[in-house]
Amino acid sequence: MDLEIKSFLEYLKVERNDSPYTLVSYEEELEKYKKYLEKQKINYLKITKEEIRTYLKYLDGLKYKNRSIAKNLSTLRSFYRYLVGEGKLEKNVFASIKNPKLEKKLPNFVSEIDMETILAFPNIDTYQKTIYTNRDLLLLEMLYDTGCRVSELASIQLKDMDRNERKIRILGKGGKERIVYYGEYTQDTLKEYLMDRELLLENKKSDYLFVAKNSSKITTRRIAQILDSIMELVAIKNNVTPHTLRHTFATHLLNNGADLRSVQELLGHSSLSTTQIYTHVSNERLRQVYLSAHQDNRK
Repeated sequence: MDLEIKSFLEYLKVERNDSPYTLVSYEEELEKYKKYLEKQKINYLKITKEEIRTYLKYLDGLKYKNRSIAKNLSTLRSFYRYLVGEGKLEKNVFASIKNPKLEKKLPNFVSEIDMETILAFPNIDTYQKTIYTNRDLLLLEMLYDTGCRVSELASIQLKDMDRNERKIRILGKGGKERIVYYGEYTQDTLKEYLMDRELLLENKKSDYLFVAKNSSKITTRRIAQILDSIMELVAIKNNVTPHTLRHTFATHLLNNGADLRSVQELLGHSSLSTTQIYTHVSNERLRQVYLSAHQDNRK
């Protein structure tokens, strides 16, 4: 099975151009499955539906959430589809196995007032400005202004940017390209940061927009750490991650009249159903506005 897993991951990398993060995720899910089969002495090419159901009960017994089980199933469906395509199997036994029912979880987002507070962090009295200030501010502004995934943001190269049109070419999941836009405030911060960037590079060269000192590219982990420190500084206690700002971007667009199709394109969602979760957020906001504003005085 090890050889097939290695071959499958190579296929995902070369043929589908999946990201390193996706490849690691697939490998982890397949290793989980492989260890179970070895323990139970089950041949992965001869596994039955009943044995799969027992495996799913095993995961449930380990207190895996339904979403994690569904993720594992999705990986196994893709793996066995690949095996069928390679002639190792005649039928994908996982194709007819249904996912466990998922709880509908609305995405977390930041209010417009709190977002203004976050972006104003350089003006806080206790904040000490450094050569990194404009970079860190630009990171937040672009996450909120463009709706990019944090991995996409870290991978932006200077050649991807059209500063006159204020737009950026993004290479998203599966190698899919899209165009995102940013506003005037972000444009101003970008101008300031590009001057600081030369000092951060210390006469070195880099293709990437965002850099760390003596580094060619900032990491997604470092971006998350920067956001954590800013959230502590502005004293907003909600759990705000880079992905929260992506949710915030979409929610604020819809709240201010953007159509769902446009938001789908800007987020890089392949399916409109993925984007529709944000309509639930907007509808919930409308409900709260109604309940707080409409006073029913009838007795």
